[in-house]
Amino acid sequence: MVERMEIRRADAMGMCFGVRDALQAMDGISAPSEVTVHGELVHNGEVLRLLDRRGFRQSDEQARAVPSTPSVLITAHGVSERERERLRAAGKRLIDTTCPLVQKAHDAAQQLQREGRRVVVLGRAGHVEVRGIVEDLDDALVVGSERDVRQWPQARLGVVCQTTTATERVASLLAEIRRRNPGADVRFVDTVCNPTKARGAALEALLPVVDALVVVGGRGSNNTRQLVARAEAQGVPALHVESAAELDEGWLAGRRAVGLTAGTSTLAATIDAVHARLLSVAERRGGARRSG
Repeated sequence: MVERMEIRRADAMGMCFGVRDALQAMDGISAPSEVTVHGELVHNGEVLRLLDRRGFRQSDEQARAVPSTPSVLITAHGVSERERERLRAAGKRLIDTTCPLVQKAHDAAQQLQREGRRVVVLGRAGHVEVRGIVEDLDDALVVGSERDVRQWPQARLGVVCQTTTATERVASLLAEIRRRNPGADVRFVDTVCNPTKARGAALEALLPVVDALVVVGGRGSNNTRQLVARAEAQGVPALHVESAAELDEGWLAGRRAVGLTAGTSTLAATIDAVHARLLSVAERRGGARRSG
């Protein structure tokens, strides 16, 4: 007798309000060919292909070439104020879809600098959000792992986070900063966004009751990769897919309970398609039990 495979969905997953609001702003643009998206709107290939079909142009945010279109859309990841001024000086009209929680991280970093602190950003160096934060700071540091932490000469440090950093990662890095700088006055402002925290908490509740996890999201999505890493760190094998077409049925063989979660730039329709494919696989194995 073939044992049935149970499919369990995380209580919180998928698109956050910042990405949703950015996509809604795009829907309201009547002349897409006159708008250049400054970098990737979201780290999701499916969404980017949809925008391309609508006629939006997309610039390489790192290359810093001035777009030829009259309007430039700032993505939910935000940019520095210096970059906004550069684009305005070139005569561009800005459509700003920066997530308010990303803006909160910018504001916190600026306030820490005004207090005379050297700012440390916990996040991935080179990520568009992190780059936007540090470009408006003087001599900021980016810490992505414990290896990046040093004993710094400044007596006052201020720490903020990339908004999609896992909370346990923040705790570990902050502890290492304090350990390596025992004499420093370290002020920490928690700028991890609530959607990231909610999805992390939902994943923590899911992992003990599954023996495998499917994570849906773009390859370039920082928070999606962190969901995969968190599962694997707890001994739960994880399969990262961008769509239902990438689901490997062979990988599911022998699984009794499969969890499903998704990154914050993943469309609900994509999650539902992956879920439907998982249920189809389970039905062929003798019937699926659904949870969530």
